[in-house]
Amino acid sequence: MKLLIIEDEPKTVQSIRQGLEENGFEVDIAYDGLIGKHLAKRNPYDLIVSDIIMPGLNGVELTRELRSEGVETPVLLLTALGGIDEKLMGFDAGADDYLVKPFEFAELLARIRVLTRRWNGSMPIASNILRYTDLEMNLDSKTVIRGEKKIELTAREFALLEFMLRNQGKVLSKAEIAEKVWDVNFDTGTNVIEVYINLLRKKVDKDFTTRLIHTQYGMGYVLKVED
Repeated sequence: MKLLIIEDEPKTVQSIRQGLEENGFEVDIAYDGLIGKHLAKRNPYDLIVSDIIMPGLNGVELTRELRSEGVETPVLLLTALGGIDEKLMGFDAGADDYLVKPFEFAELLARIRVLTRRWNGSMPIASNILRYTDLEMNLDSKTVIRGEKKIELTAREFALLEFMLRNQGKVLSKAEIAEKVWDVNFDTGTNVIEVYINLLRKKVDKDFTTRLIHTQYGMGYVLKVED
């Protein structure tokens, strides 16, 4: 499995590279965003791990440009900026996950494994088409359509919507979502699930009169048509 690491701090690069190679990953390195973009467009990576604050092209701009040019490889952003505004900016650009520095390598490795597993389609599926009212997800082509509109999703947004489609009408707690979509125990101190639900709502519900994604306050989230 081949990863691209885009980071301008040599000590951080060496630490991440050593840990990943010891865990069986093949790693390419870029020390600025422009070189990273060139490599990302030229090579079929399983995952891109990028710092945000870099010379040439920052991580958010890099992600946005890759998405606009058709590169759908999952992107994990690394940064010392942990505010909600910074996270939303990265997610809106098309990033799939976000890890705040400093972090333990074990957490980075866990997130990498989750993203690459989702991207490479190892999650078992019973059917290649999931439908609810006018919403349709094709698990083979990784496409989502509502009505006549194609909805562009990141890999993590796709996984979250798939989980909701497989459990339509059921209230899903944050703990369930964290376990099934993130493969981690739910951290009550993070709002990442709320962030992704809001991103999904903007894409799935915004331009339609009937909302499908609902909050059951104090309990979780549910995919349903309002009574």
